[in-house]
Amino acid sequence: MLTKEEKQTSIATVQNSEQDTGSSAVQVSVLTARIKKLDDHLKQNRKDLHARRGLVGLVSKRRKHLSYLKQVSQEAYDTIVKKLALRG
Repeated sequence: MLTKEEKQTSIATVQNSEQDTGSSAVQVSVLTARIKKLDDHLKQNRKDLHARRGLVGLVSKRRKHLSYLKQVSQEAYDTIVKKLALRG
């Protein structure tokens, strides 16, 4: 679970305006922060299958948001991928 401060910092890195809290770019950023936190948890607790299932769901949601963002605006997609260092 992300703390309020962690969520605010992940939102602030990609939001377009002060009221932008639900755009695809913001949601990808929040999902990425949650995925990183769960990944750290799973490195310590390898047998936690419930957390692993949650991680797979989060990665799937992020992939859907990224594919939507790529369809709508290639520039926004490239920007978010570079800011969050997602793809090689």
